[in-house]
Amino acid sequence: MLSPARLTLNRARFALPRPLVPFLRTELLAGLLVALALIPEAIAFSIIAGVDPRVGLFASFIMACSIAFLGGRPAMISAATGAMALVVAPLVASHGVGYLLAATIAAGLIQVVLAFTGIAKLMRFIPRSVLTGFINALAILIFMSQVPYFWGESWAVWAMVGGGLVVIVGLPYLTRAVPSPLVAIAGLTIVTIAFGIAVPNVGGEGELPSGLPWVALPDVPLSLGMIATIAPYAVALAAVGLLESLMTAKVVDDATDTRSNKNREAAGQGIGNVLVGFFGGMASCAMIGQTMINVKSGARSRLSTFSAGLFLLVLVVVFGGVVAQIPMAALVAVMIFVSAVTFDWHSIKPKTLRKMPISETIIMVVTVVTTVVTHNLAVGVGAGVIVAMVAFARRVAHLVEVTSVTDPDGSTEIYAVTGQLFFAASNDLVHFFDYDGDPDKVIIDLSDAHVWDASAVSALDAIEEKYAARGKTVEIIGLNRPSADLHGELSGTLTSAH
Repeated sequence: MLSPARLTLNRARFALPRPLVPFLRTELLAGLLVALALIPEAIAFSIIAGVDPRVGLFASFIMACSIAFLGGRPAMISAATGAMALVVAPLVASHGVGYLLAATIAAGLIQVVLAFTGIAKLMRFIPRSVLTGFINALAILIFMSQVPYFWGESWAVWAMVGGGLVVIVGLPYLTRAVPSPLVAIAGLTIVTIAFGIAVPNVGGEGELPSGLPWVALPDVPLSLGMIATIAPYAVALAAVGLLESLMTAKVVDDATDTRSNKNREAAGQGIGNVLVGFFGGMASCAMIGQTMINVKSGARSRLSTFSAGLFLLVLVVVFGGVVAQIPMAALVAVMIFVSAVTFDWHSIKPKTLRKMPISETIIMVVTVVTTVVTHNLAVGVGAGVIVAMVAFARRVAHLVEVTSVTDPDGSTEIYAVTGQLFFAASNDLVHFFDYDGDPDKVIIDLSDAHVWDASAVSALDAIEEKYAARGKTVEIIGLNRPSADLHGELSGTLTSAH
């Protein structure tokens, strides 16, 4: 029996926004628009992975519906993606769909375990320049993925893409009652059917399913050989999926000025992929393109995510014949618009580039170029983070200062070291001292420094050895507690390195 206070709390937690009708209209129409955009994407990613279109479509349906309840970022869309398809393509080619499903389930379990270890906390180590590069690279990849649908096609396709963009951009100036991309898709579909215009359509991308997905175990042998085969793919899927999902969640956080539960999102992604695998789908994760469609359409709740998955299933199973007639040019117009609004144009303005430190610009460019060249967001972000680490280490290393003063009686030289002592700074530290000219007693004051690693301890040992070789003594003072503990534990054990 719930207490009145607990009952009130539960009602507040699940209360729907007011007014209800505008909220439902916005969320459901945004979900419908996302579902329409998901269909050709899911089919295309299925082809990349080397599987039947049903595998990608069912994966998108299961993941979108499950993550709506399990995820930590409302309004974010998760489904079959190109990055995950690229990871599993070699596995499908060599071992078949059964191994793909087993790898998907294993990847989901790994993601759940990582979620409970607090993997989301690692997001704090991804610099802003890497995030900007991630967003810009995604925008470029979204646009590039649409080029084959209109480049080299007839004038009618170009005209439809142009007309669709005019409607998408112009309609909001007249009314926002219905998402302009949805109006563009409906309008161009009606025009195509009414005038019998022969242009590529959704039906030409692949056969749409006619039935519902069913639960089944992957058709693979339960053996150590099978586990060894899927293990590297499962780990790669888990890593790529979490990286893309958590980065996308961060983008939505910034776009909506809200916070999300990243650990819950990681666990939700894992459970969702386990369900996807048992329902015969391919590994899935967050989709930045469809998420931006959802958010830009005004969606802010889990209802839009759930309705996107539900509409997807209804559209391909019940209204497959109608959906097949949608011209690809209409969806191309939507995705080009999404790529344009996703790109951070402020980041490449001349004024911004002049004010931004050159290292930050290099980090962003490396992230963008690596991602676009490899078509792998994980590789691009990893490259950006590595460059950021190197740039940070170099910057901090140059902040170390050493000043010296001689006692009035001339018997003691006192060196004051300021800064962070670690591997990048320690190599130059030994060159700040006058080993031959200093008096017999030297004091090194580290009150304003911190010893971080074995390299710094080794450098201090090397300094003491150089003075000792000249018959002089060194006293190190001012160590804070962590630095003193590390120095006491390692000092004298690293001298063989010199």
